[in-house]
Amino acid sequence: MRSNNGHECNPEILAKRVRLKTLRLIHRVRSSHIGSAFSMTDLLAVLYTKILRVDPNRPDWAERDRFILSKGHACAPLYVVLAERGFFPGEWLNDFYQNGARLAGHATHVGIPGVDVSTGSLGHGLPIACGMALAGKRDGKAHRVFTMLSDGECDEGSTWEAVLFAPHHQLDNLITIVDYNKIQSLGTVKEVLGLEPFAAKWRAFGWAVREIDGHDLEQIEQVLSNVPFEAGKPTCVVAHTVKGKGVSFMENKLLWHYRAPDRAEMAKALAELGVEG
Repeated sequence: MRSNNGHECNPEILAKRVRLKTLRLIHRVRSSHIGSAFSMTDLLAVLYTKILRVDPNRPDWAERDRFILSKGHACAPLYVVLAERGFFPGEWLNDFYQNGARLAGHATHVGIPGVDVSTGSLGHGLPIACGMALAGKRDGKAHRVFTMLSDGECDEGSTWEAVLFAPHHQLDNLITIVDYNKIQSLGTVKEVLGLEPFAAKWRAFGWAVREIDGHDLEQIEQVLSNVPFEAGKPTCVVAHTVKGKGVSFMENKLLWHYRAPDRAEMAKALAELGVEG
């Protein structure tokens, strides 16, 4: 992959830039989901530098891989990644989450190069990805369909209908990544609706499954570079992550699902990310 300045894009550098810019976006407009954003930042950084076959200069390229951010409420880092990769001007980030803005508070594809599907209603991303993967397979296309789910949306019945559908149709062009940070909107996953044994459930439904550290950049790249894991089976990567990863006082804290940092917290967070406020 190449960045918009023509140099090789390093996932570690990109992840740091994404955390910093996402923090500033959310603080400026007093939006939310910083914890959910930071838990998936490293996954996005690897996907958009090492894995996805996409071209910022041709966002509608027919042979591109598709990516659906099913957890569309945490779209801020996706927008930042797309701007960093050159899909649209960085200036577009300035009106994020404002009335009439291009970049809505939930992921939108309308007028946004690089976003394939509008998302945010939890439980919709995987069903849509199944349809796209089935269409691609029946048309004999080589592109792959990636989708990233939250753990909380694995409470949704529509998610499990899609989990049944994909292996039935042998959708080995479908790759699902679950951002398993173990905290959802109103409590821990274990408290709200336990998912364990989580990976075993996907296997029992007919998926090829791997569990990874969702913050280990080398491990993420190694695993995602080898999909599908089994011919004829859809792929599920259960990524064990930390809510709020990268800022110590946000890590593993339910508070940061909905809250934006105030000025003092912002200064502390910037210092941890290596930047003076």
